Amino acid sequence: MPANRNALIRYKTIDICLQNRYRKWTLEDLIDSVSDAMYEYEGKKNGVSRRTVQLDIQIMRSDKLGYNAPIIVEDKKYYTYEDPSYSITNIPLSVNDLAKLTETVDLLKQFKGFSHFRELGSMVQKLEDHIYSKKENRKPVIDFEKNEDLKGLEFLDDLYQAITNRRIVCLTYQSFSARKPSTFNFQPYLLKEFRNRWFLIGIKKEKEPLLNLALDRIISLNITDDEFCVNDEFSSEEYFRDVIGVTVNQGCKPEKIILYITHKHAPYVLTKPLHCSQKVIGRDDFGVTISLEVQHNFELEKEILGLGDGVMVLEPERLKRNIIERISNVIESYNSNISQKGISAIQKKLIQKGYFLSNNIYTTRGLKQAGYIIKDVKSTEINLFSKEGEFLKQILLNRNINSITSLFGSSCIPLRIEFHNVISDENLFWNQEDHNEVFSLIVFLENRKHPNVNIQLIPGSHHKKLSSSEIDIIVSSCIPVEYKLEMGGVLFLHPNLLKRFTENEKGMQFKYFQVFFGFNV
Repeated sequence: MPANRNALIRYKTIDICLQNRYRKWTLEDLIDSVSDAMYEYEGKKNGVSRRTVQLDIQIMRSDKLGYNAPIIVEDKKYYTYEDPSYSITNIPLSVNDLAKLTETVDLLKQFKGFSHFRELGSMVQKLEDHIYSKKENRKPVIDFEKNEDLKGLEFLDDLYQAITNRRIVCLTYQSFSARKPSTFNFQPYLLKEFRNRWFLIGIKKEKEPLLNLALDRIISLNITDDEFCVNDEFSSEEYFRDVIGVTVNQGCKPEKIILYITHKHAPYVLTKPLHCSQKVIGRDDFGVTISLEVQHNFELEKEILGLGDGVMVLEPERLKRNIIERISNVIESYNSNISQKGISAIQKKLIQKGYFLSNNIYTTRGLKQAGYIIKDVKSTEINLFSKEGEFLKQILLNRNINSITSLFGSSCIPLRIEFHNVISDENLFWNQEDHNEVFSLIVFLENRKHPNVNIQLIPGSHHKKLSSSEIDIIVSSCIPVEYKLEMGGVLFLHPNLLKRFTENEKGMQFKYFQVFFGFNV
């Protein structure tokens, strides 16, 4: 039961009078004092009635406001407190209020990283001790989603202080895509939580665009003594209004996104909208059609992918293509994964036959990335420690390849990478590789005009280095095996194995990487 301003003035005045033990207070004395206070604070000249003060005393005695004031009447005339030390200001909270506050503190304590919430617990304990109340040792009945192992939570407190005190912070930060960390000054505006991860919004310098930094990528943080001017134009609600998540493309207008949700998934999307702009624009026997007005960002795609087969993008076309490509990449990742049994079979074939062929080692996305890298490559051999070499190693030496090479021992490593741009006419002769490595890996790149490359191999011809006459004898007496390699196909090859590209379209041009593996001695 909240009290209005006039009532609080009356209660406070009566409380001051009853604390004064040097005089005795009749009801008329209390009425006069309250009337004087109302005139002083509110300018009311009419005073207060006898009935009003009597009701005030009754309310102060009750638990309605949590006062439970021990007001007694002595000699049937004089009002006073039975407890000389009592005052309504000594008990700002009732037991019920304290119970609610305790529950709130228990909820807030689940948010790790803020010392304010931990300190609230000791504050509540002091209040409990003050009014002789005992907190029950209860198990929590509300549990928020949390990740106590999340990195960066230790920076929350310092960043909160820096924001409230307008202090520039010095950060050492390394994004997931950066090769090394960088250190810079940052003006923090806002702490933002999304999907159990924390982000810091702010700028590096005046008039520079807003940046979004993930707390789990912060390596170190120091609060400087330098202040920054608050940008009065920045509004967190306005800044995040048109996005799902935290990725904001500044200056970009929101797009109209139209999604079809199947009946199975519709209840989840309708009861927990993807965005505040979500509207139902159509229904049929199989699902609902919804629209959103948001920017196309990473989080939007992630939300759509999270619905699995329960959603289909209708508009815009660019978003639809992105989702299709990402789903295709997932399928390719599953299809290209080689089991441990399959890896052992590859090693066995390499030893016995001298080769192994597969069209399911890499994803299309990975091969495209490799193709982009070689646009700027001028030499045939690529330096493994160059920028291009580092990126190519990440793509070409994927989980499958590492599992295969590990079967030859931990000292089997990539020695070099070569890029070849070949005309089919130049590779019609039988040949062995002119190197002494353990094996090499040939990866054919995408060529839309010529989707296949024909290659002939002679199994078992890898056991020794052959002379020209020996090659002629083997070729004339053996029937080679022939394969049609798709672009993106992979050939594991012993260096001595006889091979040749054959029956390809005259003048056909195809590109491939060749990675050479050997022992680190």
